[in-house]
Amino acid sequence: MTSTLRLFATGQRVIHPATAWYLSDLGEYRGKQELYTRQSPQRLKALREHASIESAVSSNRIEGVSVEPSRVRDVLISPRPLFRDRNEEEVRGYRDAITWIHQDAGVIPVSEETIRRLHAMARGEIWDAGKYKDKDGDIIERYPDGGERIRFRPVPAQQTSTAMTSLMTDWRRCLDERWMPPLIALAAFNLDFLCIHPFRDGNGRVSRLLWLLQSYLLGYEVGRYISLERLIEQNKDRYYETLEQSSQGWHEGSHDPWPYINYVLSILKIAYREFAERVGEIKAPRGTKRDQVLAGIDRLAKELGKFTISQLEQTCSGVSRDMVRRVLREQQAADTVECQGRGPGASWIKKR
Repeated sequence: MTSTLRLFATGQRVIHPATAWYLSDLGEYRGKQELYTRQSPQRLKALREHASIESAVSSNRIEGVSVEPSRVRDVLISPRPLFRDRNEEEVRGYRDAITWIHQDAGVIPVSEETIRRLHAMARGEIWDAGKYKDKDGDIIERYPDGGERIRFRPVPAQQTSTAMTSLMTDWRRCLDERWMPPLIALAAFNLDFLCIHPFRDGNGRVSRLLWLLQSYLLGYEVGRYISLERLIEQNKDRYYETLEQSSQGWHEGSHDPWPYINYVLSILKIAYREFAERVGEIKAPRGTKRDQVLAGIDRLAKELGKFTISQLEQTCSGVSRDMVRRVLREQQAADTVECQGRGPGASWIKKR
């Protein structure tokens, strides 16, 4: 097995042009994220509640697990729902998993223990909840006429535990050693997880929960307000198409990960665009641009250690260079940042 993340470690993979375009757009949206989340508390609360319900319903419906519309409110809102069948139990379990991520994302590690817990929550009280598969199984595509074909052969059951341990290691190293930008690492992790297919059932749902969790950890919180799962369901054909394209040759390390990576990034971009439309492009209140520069300094210091004025400008979309320089001088006078070098290529660091 040669995972997508491991391939990035060689430094031989060049970022796809379309991927670079998505990264630029998503960087702009993340720069505006704080402004969006300062809008009407009531509107944001309604978005949060609606997104959680949509996510639980859509993610399960993609896998053929559905709840009668008349029962959705009782199943997902009631503090102690009485389930009529396993479908209702699984949909509610997914909602509980989403709630856990929304509340505690900052302290939830991306680990095998977390993945097993998410699986157990999403699958309910079944015999193999939270347990890796113990038998090999192909991913089968079935046609309306009764025909079928093998779409993909996942990692064998005997090798699953080793593959998952390696995936966790690759994820941490990819972020620490900057094999690729973090968002690309997120999408590649998602692809590798689905190719390993560690559970007997429920892999798709767990992959979407991990997508949400990792988005939070990287500072992209749009999934709190816009259901990523609903957007995936609305673009389900493209989801399966790009997943199949990018999984061909995965075991040999000869696959092309970019179709699926670009799909993941496109869903995040659609979510941010919808979020902006729903909260409205409200004019920034006084002081917001300064706060945006300060937030940009914190983010770049955390991600890069050192940064240039040009990088800070790119992070603070819509803020003038004069404003960026003004805030840097102000922070330099306060002894919170330090300039190293001279001229346009000078580096800045945040002092502890």
